[in-house]
Order: sequence, then C-alpha cells, then structure tokens
Amino acid sequence: MRVLILGGTQFLGRHLAASALAQGHSVTLFNRGTKSEGLFPEAEHLRGDRDGDLTALHGRAWDVAIDTSGYVPRVARASAELLANAVEHYTFVSSISVYAGWPETPHIDETAPVATLADPTVEEVDGETYGPLKALCEQAVEETLPRRALIVRPGLIVGPYDPTDRFSYWPARVARGGEMLAPGRPERLVQVIDARDLAEWILRMATERATGTYHATGPEYPLTMAEVLTESQRVSGSDATLTWVPDDFLEQQKVGEWVELPLWIPEREGPGVGDVNCARAIAAGLTFRPLAETIRATLEWLATRPADYSWKAGLTPEREAEVLATWHNRRQEAV
Repeated sequence: MRVLILGGTQFLGRHLAASALAQGHSVTLFNRGTKSEGLFPEAEHLRGDRDGDLTALHGRAWDVAIDTSGYVPRVARASAELLANAVEHYTFVSSISVYAGWPETPHIDETAPVATLADPTVEEVDGETYGPLKALCEQAVEETLPRRALIVRPGLIVGPYDPTDRFSYWPARVARGGEMLAPGRPERLVQVIDARDLAEWILRMATERATGTYHATGPEYPLTMAEVLTESQRVSGSDATLTWVPDDFLEQQKVGEWVELPLWIPEREGPGVGDVNCARAIAAGLTFRPLAETIRATLEWLATRPADYSWKAGLTPEREAEVLATWHNRRQEAV
C-alpha cells in the first residue's frame, strides 16, 4: 500500500511511519523537514508547507493519506482538496476535544454535538479554539472526500516521543521516588492510548478503507489514577510513597490543571475526562497493549533525553514540596 503521511516525524506521525514501514508499505512523508533528524531514510521525503506550499504533492498518487497535523480548517481543506483525486482514502486525526459538552459529560459518544465558534474564520489555536477548529477541520475533510474519510478522535496519546510530557511526567516522577503528590481521588478514571497502538489501528482501518468517526482512547477497562501510579511503581521498582491530595485543596493552592499537574482536572469540572465511550473503535479492532509496556517504553525513552531537559508539563520539585508541606500543615492544624 502506498501511504502518504502529512507530518510523519513527530510523535504519532513518527509511529505511523515506523509501523507502516515495518509492515512493508511504501511510505511518503510530507513536511517542512525541520524536525526529520535523518529519520526513515527508506521512506520518500517531500518538502513543503501545509500552509501555502503543497507543490511537492502535485501530480502524485497514493492509496491512502493520513493527516496528523491539521489544526486550521482552511489548511486542512487545502490538503484534502489537492489530494481528493490523488488518494482512495483519507484519514484525519482529530481530537475528543471537539465536543461542546466535553469534558463535562461522562461516557460521551460520537453522536454528541461538536463545539462551534462565534467567528469560524478564527485561526488562532488556543485552549478555547482548539476543539471547535478541529471540528471544522473534520467538516472540511468530509465535505471534500465524502464517503472516503476516516475521522479519528483520540484522547490523550502517550508513550515514547511524546512532546507534551503530560503522561511522561508520572512514570518519571514515580521513578524518582520519595513522597509524591497524587491528585484527587485514587479511583478517579483516566484514559490514555499508546501512540503505537493508535498508529497500528489507523493503518488497519486505512487498509480496510474504513470510514466514519471513531473515538480512540483506552484502555478497554476502567483505568484509575491509582493504577497508573502503582503500575509505574512496579515497573520502575520505585520506593515512592503516594500522598493523595483532594481537588478542593489543589484548587485553593492554584495548582494548574492538566499541564502543571498532568492528567488532573477537578472532577466537578471534568467528570467525563476519563470516561469517553470507545465501544465503536474497540468493535472495529482497536486494541491496547498492557499499561506496563507503555510505562516501560516511556521510561526507556526518557533516559535518552538530555539531563538538562526542560519539562513542558508537571510540577517542579520545589512546587510539589511546597504544596505537600502546606497540605500536611493544614491537616495538622485540623487535628
């Protein structure tokens, strides 16, 4: 199968390329070439820019195209229109953030209404516009390639090469040991998907020319925050001790949700953040490797990063110690 990946060197795109090549597919990567780092010499590399320079794609043909890097509908539409007569099948990687009622609504499925923008011409991507813009990108792709488009809405994608650190922080923090802050209730639900599982499933769906919209996160069982941390302890052999700190105290201390403290949103604000309905994708063959494999691979990859790497998410040791000290003082005062 001839596979075109728009992107292909960052995180999910990188795993898609690796998986496609391992399966013997012919792979073409289209990107600006600024972050390729000599990756995948056996693939074809086309240079260009999603926003304004698609020249390298002209006059070519592939069996399938996979768009991992569309964030603005104008740009997503331009690629889809150019490739409409050049590919049989088109996959657009979107996000569960598209929904108007998420993360407030537990167990949301693919039929829920998507969010909208008062001004649909806005192109600045931020926390408020990201989801609605992704929804508009989906619409652009489906309008351009009717009955030939697969729309994938992942949750939090994790594993090696994750540039966000939103999951990686936890295995790394557990491995460091000592007393550590654990957020909210131990039983709070969490959903993640290993980028390698997502990549393999997307390729299977593209091979089958599957269409429609699917959530893609996991695992197939209810996963709790406590299980993420205790499995990280087991895999790393850590002596870390978990101090569970409730939502209201973290809010009082102005701890930043999701980025400063990854995987955490106060449950009253986001009861659905770890409870997205993925039954449709699971029925279509989405599978999940054991969490321990993801944790182990993440730690092995983290060990290759520079010692002075600046983390993009997670509490600094100083901030964590400050919050824990205040928590312990508060509890002592209450006795």
